[in-house]
Amino acid sequence: MKSKIHHQPQSNNGVVGSDNGSRSESPSPPLSPSRRVPRRQRRQTLYRASSFSLRRRLRYFLLLPMIYASGLLMCVGPFSGLVGWVHAPGSVYRSPEIYRKLRDDILSDNSTALEFSSVWKYKRKPKMPKACPNSTVSSHLGLNRESSSSPLTPSGYLIVEANGGLNQQRSAICNAVAVAGLLNAVLVIPEFEFHSIWKDSSNFGDIYDEDHFISSLEGYVKIVRHVPDEIMSRFSHNLTSIPTLRVQAWATVNYYNGEVYPVLKEHGVIRISPFANRLAMSVPPYIQLLRCIANYKALRFSSPISTLAQKLADRMVEKSSDTGGNYVSVHLRFEEDMVAFSCCLYEGGRAEKSEMDLIRQKSWKGKFKRVIRPELNRVNGKCPLTPLEVGMMLRGMGFDNKTSIYLASGRIYKPEKHLAPLREMFPRLYTKESLATPEELAPFEGYSSRMAALDYTVSLLSQVFVTTQGGNFPHFLMGHRRFLFGGHAKTVIPDKPKLVLLLQDMGLRWEDFKKEMRVMLGESDRKGVMVPRLRKINRKTSVYTYPLPECECIFHLSPNSSTTGNIHNLGALHPTANLVNSARLL
Repeated sequence: MKSKIHHQPQSNNGVVGSDNGSRSESPSPPLSPSRRVPRRQRRQTLYRASSFSLRRRLRYFLLLPMIYASGLLMCVGPFSGLVGWVHAPGSVYRSPEIYRKLRDDILSDNSTALEFSSVWKYKRKPKMPKACPNSTVSSHLGLNRESSSSPLTPSGYLIVEANGGLNQQRSAICNAVAVAGLLNAVLVIPEFEFHSIWKDSSNFGDIYDEDHFISSLEGYVKIVRHVPDEIMSRFSHNLTSIPTLRVQAWATVNYYNGEVYPVLKEHGVIRISPFANRLAMSVPPYIQLLRCIANYKALRFSSPISTLAQKLADRMVEKSSDTGGNYVSVHLRFEEDMVAFSCCLYEGGRAEKSEMDLIRQKSWKGKFKRVIRPELNRVNGKCPLTPLEVGMMLRGMGFDNKTSIYLASGRIYKPEKHLAPLREMFPRLYTKESLATPEELAPFEGYSSRMAALDYTVSLLSQVFVTTQGGNFPHFLMGHRRFLFGGHAKTVIPDKPKLVLLLQDMGLRWEDFKKEMRVMLGESDRKGVMVPRLRKINRKTSVYTYPLPECECIFHLSPNSSTTGNIHNLGALHPTANLVNSARLL
């Protein structure tokens, strides 16, 4: 307890006396006023003083931002008008001006055309250790379970809802297979969530071959189309009555064993929604192998998709006769929604900014709250390349105007304006819309995932793949191509921060630009043969992007098994011998 302070009597000589009359040697305190102030009044006085002090401090806190903002206005406004505003290098979109300046040199330069056989400087196959588990997946199922549970007895039924576009759904499917193996559960054919952006109501069977998916995973994970009636009757045949878990992102094996498995055992069926990126990339080899089997063997596009994709690939080969049937595929992410989402501005000024603001509000509503810095996004390489920039880059790398290009894309933002210079540089430019007849494409219209599946397949079989913006599509495609080519991605990945610097230099010469693009091509090729170390694998270095060596085991599982994924029907139809041989079809 705090000790109380007692007031002592004052002596005549001003020295405070003690109880025993002895004198204190310490200095005397100031004399107290003769009139004592009541305690309540003293408190009110102190409160008013502290409130006044607080108001003064708040005044300063409010005043400082106003002074700072005024300073910025003075610098950016009148002062910048006198000295001129200096933009950060690479932050301004000047590519059309550069193209107009170099156009004649670009269109007349076909003397250094690249031969497809010499596109890639690095032709070695990386030496990779085998990472196959010593025993089958089924022998591991049921680990860390109670002793009464048999590894061959399913623990229950797993229902998942895959969200996103085609390849985000693909990731969810592969992860669901892995989780089902981990939990020793029966996997119900995944459901697809309808999204306001992709607007695709397709079911699993509309995009993938269900029978092939089920049979390919037989012996590893049991797949069923529906939960049995006797189980659903316990929940009044209402899907929403089934226990629904919201699993944390990148959940570990321990999390599933400790948090999810007990609920599954108790109820016999669980539902996980949403199900995107709900399993960590670092898992035991026998679980990783399930991801590989699902992605490269079990997921094969449905017959309508694979049949039309086969025709499109054949037609691209026919139109590429001058280059031995080889063609370049470009994943061009310059659709209206992508431009809006990237928060980048090009040459539309305030009108373009207002248009993009409306699209962001319509598509993402109040969820889009980040600060928009288009200049900073461009400098950091986060802006999608325009068709014009892609064309200049490829011409600089040595691809001439006889090169056939397949454009994998949705509807380009203002296509009449933005595609014109690319067509000028590459007259042999094709899309699924130009290769297929309206009757052939009609069943796919309005289904973005089915259209993306066509692009995926034709791009998979191209000699060169060019990615212009990140996302699930290029990451899955690069991984699939690495898998087929034995480790070499054969992909052009632009150095966008370097490219935007070059395309803002109004003094740029075409010969200098070509030298820089050849260096960029070589660096892209060098990175294409790199395999990340297993101990450094993280979310970004997944088996979907870097399948080897972990997915090498698929080739040793069953000598009579069918080939990997949707390549089974299309690979043998491609006339390029090196592609068929390197695909290592089983």
